[in-house]
Amino acid sequence: MTSRTLVVGEALVDIVHRHNGRVDEHPGGSPANVAIGLARLGHQVDFAAHFGQDRYGQLVHNHLVREPNLHLTPGTDQADRTPTAKALIDAFGAATYEFDLAWDVAEALDDEPVGHLHTGSIAATLEPGGSAVVAAAKRARETGTVSYDPNARPTIMGSPAEARPRIEELIALSDVVKASDEDVEWLYDNQDLREVMQGWGQHGPSLIVVTRGHRGSTSLVVNTGEIVDLPAGKTVVVDTVGAGDSFMAGLISGLLDAGFLGSTKAREGLRAAHLVDLLPALSRAGGCSAITVARAGANPPTRAELEV
Repeated sequence: MTSRTLVVGEALVDIVHRHNGRVDEHPGGSPANVAIGLARLGHQVDFAAHFGQDRYGQLVHNHLVREPNLHLTPGTDQADRTPTAKALIDAFGAATYEFDLAWDVAEALDDEPVGHLHTGSIAATLEPGGSAVVAAAKRARETGTVSYDPNARPTIMGSPAEARPRIEELIALSDVVKASDEDVEWLYDNQDLREVMQGWGQHGPSLIVVTRGHRGSTSLVVNTGEIVDLPAGKTVVVDTVGAGDSFMAGLISGLLDAGFLGSTKAREGLRAAHLVDLLPALSRAGGCSAITVARAGANPPTRAELEV
């Protein structure tokens, strides 16, 4: 058994065009945001990504290594160029993205045992790195648990029909799945949300959570069939950049602390859990997201901020 927590996925530079004409450049990437969120919540995190040693790469590197609990795996900074994502922020604070990236993470992965692995977004679908991520998830299941966030990016992932097989493959390998209602709508063309969640639950996950923006979240405990709608935290929204990633970090953090992630024994505990057992982790997830949307950019809270 190992307590190692590994996050695998893209780290890039967000070039943010705000509604008022302001343009900012700052590091981002959904899995990178989750890794930082977990580190700020007090967890030791290994992060495997694929960025370069150019100007943008240095920006990403400095952003990541300033987190005391976050450690880059060897090979992470060996890409030919650093990926970028242009984020267009509308008048309501919502973000849409345009990407420029290559993804090949194999060099940054190793065979060390994993207690918990998290991945998602572009990392799991874009080749050649996507196949390496699937292989890493399969290895992780032998020693620990897996979480996954599809975080659909249509401009990168192609059509829903093209993306679904890989996304559903990762869902089947996962113990915890967190998606957004926008992900579900894109992937399944307005099928009933709860029916989609129950369909996912037949293939492996024990806990499925769908975030719904200002309407909060819907969670399914697969073993018991319990479904709960939880409200979003009351806050003033600056923008939604990184909100889902912060929610994911809070959820993983809460489940790790409760002993429901981090080992094969934890997997057994999660499978047997009831909703009441999981509510503290879901509450932590919502709290992290509420803090993040109240400030600009993907800026997840520390544990001290969350407790306040």
